[in-house]
Amino acid sequence: MVTPALQMKEPKQVFSRRMGQKKQRLTKAEQPHSPSDTAQAPCPKEPCLGPPTTLGPYRSIYFSSPKGHLTRLGLEFFDQPAVPLARAFLGQVLVRRLPNGTELRGRIVETEAYLGPEDEAAHSRGGRQTPRNRGMFMKPGTLYVYIIYGMYFCMNISSQGDGACVLLRALEPLEGLETMRQLRSTLRKGTASRALKDRELCSGPSKLCQALAINKSFDQRDLAQDEAIWLERGPLEPSEPAVVTAARVGIGYAGEWARKPLRFYVRGSPWVSVVDRVAEQDTQA
Repeated sequence: MVTPALQMKEPKQVFSRRMGQKKQRLTKAEQPHSPSDTAQAPCPKEPCLGPPTTLGPYRSIYFSSPKGHLTRLGLEFFDQPAVPLARAFLGQVLVRRLPNGTELRGRIVETEAYLGPEDEAAHSRGGRQTPRNRGMFMKPGTLYVYIIYGMYFCMNISSQGDGACVLLRALEPLEGLETMRQLRSTLRKGTASRALKDRELCSGPSKLCQALAINKSFDQRDLAQDEAIWLERGPLEPSEPAVVTAARVGIGYAGEWARKPLRFYVRGSPWVSVVDRVAEQDTQA
């Protein structure tokens, strides 16, 4: 037989247990969802190529810091003279987001500095400004894209100083290599039937524009703000001895300026467009 005292205790115990369960449910409901609660599972090896997340292009799944700090480089990075900017570009990662959401990445391994009106090799030599070269006179970080031979494009980024900029000459492909290969095969002339090797994808200023689908429509875009192309801080930057200083390429018409050491590349990189052995010896010495 159950005593009256036990009959009185049982409802209290049940009530207390139910309240405890309710508190647990409320606590769980107030907690933020973990990544595993989201509807879309993360890709284990390759980045998902679906619609971009709400973070947009500002965060890289490869180069973000553990604390989740933004790694996109802004105006403060580009706002420096052409020579130090050309050096600073080495090791940084250029990112191109295609219309379908695919992101292509390449680490910059070769650049050239153009110093503005005094530089006989610059399109702004003598201080001339035209609709074609207007990007060179816009704020630092502005793209200056021009066409050569009537079919190929080259991409520059403006720096401090009117008419000064940096030409991107070569990238080390990091992400989206098959897409780069397809774009290069579609756009290049002559040997389209031969499959390109990885080191051939971005080893030249026009090649990297083809591989990243960059054309004249990118002229005068802001590399610090654009949603289709931007620059991320690379995980490693080359040390001073690893940077080779050499003469620029293809500017024989520029007199003494053709010999000035205004090209910079990462020593030993197989993705560099043109290797200068003499300059490497001089730099090492």
